[in-house]
Amino acid sequence: MLYRAHDVRDLPIYSIGEAAFYLRIAPATLRSWVLGRDYKTSEGIANFDPLIAVPDDGVTKLSFNNLVEAHVLRALRTKHDVTILSVRKAIKFAENKLRIERLLISEQLQTSAGDLFIEKYGQLINLSQSGQLAIKTLLESYLQRIERDDKLLPKKLYPFISRENAGDRRKTIVIDPQVSFGKPTISNKGITTAALVSRVDAGESVEELAEDYNLEQKEIVDAIVYEQAA
Repeated sequence: MLYRAHDVRDLPIYSIGEAAFYLRIAPATLRSWVLGRDYKTSEGIANFDPLIAVPDDGVTKLSFNNLVEAHVLRALRTKHDVTILSVRKAIKFAENKLRIERLLISEQLQTSAGDLFIEKYGQLINLSQSGQLAIKTLLESYLQRIERDDKLLPKKLYPFISRENAGDRRKTIVIDPQVSFGKPTISNKGITTAALVSRVDAGESVEELAEDYNLEQKEIVDAIVYEQAA
């Protein structure tokens, strides 16, 4: 009944640890995005509010849409020591001036509105023109990992296989909230990466698993790399 009453993409199903593992984000970093963080000022301790709003205030679990938000936010924070405050200001700019709600999952990041957002973002964190171009290119590589439905809402996320391969275009692994309760699976096969790795750890060979599941050996190798690359 819960699944029928709500969009499965907004159900709280991922712990911070799971989400961080799937997205190759440090758990402490993701926790600060979801729960906020304390910081010191001359007047004492202050707090930054979260950047990502979980679906249930009483349960610190992320939804599929939250995964997509964190995936995009990682692109913005990569290679730049950007404060949460600066990111929040840029998101508020998009909401108030560009009328974009939930910017981090909006398809408008791939349109001219996205260019205006990057320009504002770059100004806030003092990025040069070349730096803004670089972050735009990096962001595009992340946005290409999101598959959208006919309403342009995220429906699948193809995480990067390892932590440092943002230039890799392979989409061997998919996170689909409609398949295996949103666990990472082999694309179009529905076989979880965790299941494959557990059988390899139990002593079965890649060749045997490829035959059992009718997979290509490289798909199994990608699943192993994905599960071991945290």
